[in-house]
Order: sequence, then C-alpha cells, then structure tokens
Amino acid sequence: MRRGRIGRLEVGEGHPVRLMGIINVSPESFHKSSVRRDAESIRRTVIDMVEAGADLIDVGGMSSAPYVEATISEDEEVERIRMAVRAVREVTELPISLDTYRVRPALEGLRLGVDAINDVYGLYYLREVLREIYESGTSLVIMARDVESGDIIDGIRRRLKSSIDIALAFGIEEERVIIDPGIGFHRNHEGMKWYEADLTILRRIDELQDLGRPLLIGCSMKSFIGKVTGRKSTDERIYGSIASEAFAVIKGADVIRTHNVRESGDAIRMASSLIARPVRNNFSLKGSEPPSNE
Repeated sequence: MRRGRIGRLEVGEGHPVRLMGIINVSPESFHKSSVRRDAESIRRTVIDMVEAGADLIDVGGMSSAPYVEATISEDEEVERIRMAVRAVREVTELPISLDTYRVRPALEGLRLGVDAINDVYGLYYLREVLREIYESGTSLVIMARDVESGDIIDGIRRRLKSSIDIALAFGIEEERVIIDPGIGFHRNHEGMKWYEADLTILRRIDELQDLGRPLLIGCSMKSFIGKVTGRKSTDERIYGSIASEAFAVIKGADVIRTHNVRESGDAIRMASSLIARPVRNNFSLKGSEPPSNE
C-alpha cells in the first residue's frame, strides 16, 4: 500500500488526504500576497492555518518557480529559513517541511529539526547530504521536473523511480519518501504546450500510484489555472485552485500543498467524502460541527 510518514504524520492510503499549508518568505515569489516578511506575520498566518485544519506546514525561503528569476545566496536563504522555521515552531507542533534543493539551507533545516525536505530537483543537488538526512530521520518529498519529450507520465515515472532508488540506496526507509509529479515544472515538453502538460499530469496522476509512494500535489494558484480561466492575477485563481485540488483528490492525491488552507480544506473534505476516503473527524474550523446523519 502507498503509505508513508512526515514526522509523526501518517500519509497515504487508508488515511485522510493531508493538507499542507504554505509559508512563503521569499519576496521573489510568483504569488506576492502569500509572502510573509517577518516572524509575527508568520505566526499569525500559521495560527490561522492550524485553526483551518492544516496537517503540516511547508516553509520556503527562495522561490522555486521555473519562470521566476529568484536566485539568492545560500546565506540569505539560510537566514530566511531560520527566522521562518523558528516562528512556525513557536505556535504549532505540526510537522514542518522545508522547501529547498540547496545544501546549506537543507543542513540548516536539519539542524532546526524540520520533519521533511521538499526537493523540487529530485535529489539532484542534495545527494551529498543524504547521509545526514538518513541519520536525522527526516522525510523526503521528491519531485520530478523538466520531462521534455515522450509520454510525460512515463517520463515522470522514470524520474521519480530514479530519485526513490537514490534515497533507498542511502538507507532512507521507503516510508519516509513522498513523491510529487511536478505540476508547473515541465515547461519545455516538445509535444505539448506547458499548460497542456500540467493538465495532462493532473488528469493522469493516478497512473503514478504504481510507484507505491504517497502522492503530493501542488497546484495552488499556478499559471496553468490562470491560462485556463483567464485570471492573470494569482489572487483571482482561488476557485480554479480548489477545483483542481478537488479533482486531484478524486484522482488519488494523498497530500495537497496549498496557499488557501481553509478553502482547500473544504474542497478536500467534500471530494474525499464523494470517493469514500477517510475524512478527518477533528473539525478544527471555528464554529464548525461534524455533519449530521440527516
């Protein structure tokens, strides 16, 4: 079965779809209104996410969007991460995932005790710290990107399988590995336009279940939603986002990474109920009650 864990949080088959709230401290981000620049705004946002039903928090110190010129020094990324992770930990004990693919920020995250490293390059740059990741017990979210030819799902499967094998070769237990097909990160496929690639991945994510690992999907506010809906502003893409996330749940997603925890949480609960998947029974939304039997 596709089961794993991020920290103490169990994910995958037999468990509710988990809700990963995004804390973004990168001013270069494509979604400007999501940026939090100081510890107090991070704390307030995390408290809101926890109350809205987040299961874990994903912290990013540098934008990883492939079309954004966002490279900063590793020193600056480390400083941003340090401030953000400490602020998150002050207000919640939920697992923390660190969105980075660079060595020094990853090592700082391990020192700070993050529960997962979320790597958009599928371990390409982080091989030299896999021993430290193994010894720390930290989980991995590994993403596929830049499939440029052939059937895109077959290409993603091969990339993910290669990354899984690398992690396992370092002794990292399979249960600590989560996979992400990389919606938004296949910009140059020769057989289709970039937004068609994203739509195709979303339609066919169930075909990746044979890899045996829980599937994380991140499509919140992304460009393909703007292309389909005509919404240029990321702030106007929320309805397209929650529609995409609900569809992803129906197609087999196990974790949804989102900027919009409250709205996405409702969509996930509804989609999960429709496919008879377990739904969280601790309704933490203020004023909410479990549904009646009527």
